Amino acid sequence: MNMPKTHLQAVLMATPDETEAQFYEALQHGDLERMMAVWLDDDEAACCIHPGSGRLSGKRAIRAAYEQLFSQGQGIDVRPMSVQRVTLPGGGTVLHHVVERVQVNTAEGPRLIWVLATHLYLKTPEGWRLMVHHASPGSGREHHEGGEAPSTLH
Repeated sequence: MNMPKTHLQAVLMATPDETEAQFYEALQHGDLERMMAVWLDDDEAACCIHPGSGRLSGKRAIRAAYEQLFSQGQGIDVRPMSVQRVTLPGGGTVLHHVVERVQVNTAEGPRLIWVLATHLYLKTPEGWRLMVHHASPGSGREHHEGGEAPSTLH
């Protein structure tokens, strides 16, 4: 059965969890088109912040960043290890706080790093879409929820 692409995307992203799964699969496979399909098509609201970089606003800027990220022809070994889900009043907006495990290759060999990410999902007529991805560097060791508060907040 051949479904139009837009209908298929909406079916695959019927919940925030399904949209998040598509996001991580796109990262792992270096799939730019799949990555861009999860994003909200709104140049004012769509926002992406990668660890250690500035804010990218709008799908064009976000696409350019992922094109560069995937330019080596491979994906990124990133896995969500824990997700805290918060449904905001009204039910059309969902927030995910995610601890990501990322394996990077260094001159000394593979190394695990931890990234703390926040995803904001918005329910649209086409299904759930990612509106905000904000990722910050974690530590060089495994992150556990509910640890000690940092001595400096900002």
